[in-house]
Amino acid sequence: MPPRPGLDPATALTRSAVRAALADIRPGAVVVGLSGGADSLALAAATAFEAPGRGMSLISVTVDHGLQTGSAEVAAAAARQAEQLGFDARVERVRVGDEGGPEAAARAARYAALARVAREADAAAVLVGHTRDDQAETVLLGLARGSGAASLQGMAPASELGTTLLLRPFLAIPRAITRAACAAQGLQPWDDPHNADPAYARVRVRERVLPVLEAELGPGVAEALARTAEQLREDAAAFAEIIEETIEDIVEHAEAGIAVSVAALAANPAALRHRIIRHVVASEFGQSLSRAQTVEVARLVTDWAGQGPIDLPGCHARREGGRIVFAAGPGRRAP
Repeated sequence: MPPRPGLDPATALTRSAVRAALADIRPGAVVVGLSGGADSLALAAATAFEAPGRGMSLISVTVDHGLQTGSAEVAAAAARQAEQLGFDARVERVRVGDEGGPEAAARAARYAALARVAREADAAAVLVGHTRDDQAETVLLGLARGSGAASLQGMAPASELGTTLLLRPFLAIPRAITRAACAAQGLQPWDDPHNADPAYARVRVRERVLPVLEAELGPGVAEALARTAEQLREDAAAFAEIIEETIEDIVEHAEAGIAVSVAALAANPAALRHRIIRHVVASEFGQSLSRAQTVEVARLVTDWAGQGPIDLPGCHARREGGRIVFAAGPGRRAP
């Protein structure tokens, strides 16, 4: 749908993105995660314009992590702007632990608060304001960790947050657009000082790495990284469908676990074989395998020389005749 004459282009883009994200969502409450920054503020404004006409009520959640001086005042200011946009504006004060580092702990506390409000309101969806630039940063960080295709897929436009749908309408929109949309609508975003602190890896990627890549390789690096993430998500979806179609034919229950046919694993390409191994451990024991752990298990199929059981997170793997058996409990530490 083309923008109306006179409508600011940045505002039109943000509204169009939210309109597409809400197209198949049932009527009911929608929750917007609102930090007060330009991305979430532009998202709130676009949602306030699009959602009521679809029978949706508006709730904003601003999470006060208590990690900065004046955080309560920042949260209150964001809530006031949300109220002016028509939201039932809520401020959630959370306690941030230290598990996984400060960024991960704050993120976990934030999403837990969003999930709780969504559950209590029986919300149809939770919307957050990640942009194309955020996606590019996520892909680069995943590449630096060497954590495989799953990490390089970046953030999904739609996923689950507890019992609620989590939507990221702005993943195809650059950060500059959200700031322009705020300016066009007279909104006053807050600039989080943590977003300029080089102590955080994401900030170093944003402020140093991406600008160098753009300067040396030409413009469009962020867009290309986001496009790569989208392509990898498509590949992952195809692999998942193949695994779902084949897994029932190659697995069987075993004592305290599950067993997979050696012949069936050997007949598959390495990429699919590794995904099946990771899928079995994740679905049966709720654990993720590293690349090294996955390859070591695969050697029980492709390079069998009488190896003993291999310790894995939450379980162990061993070869028994023509089966790889995954069972709870320790085996031996994989080399």
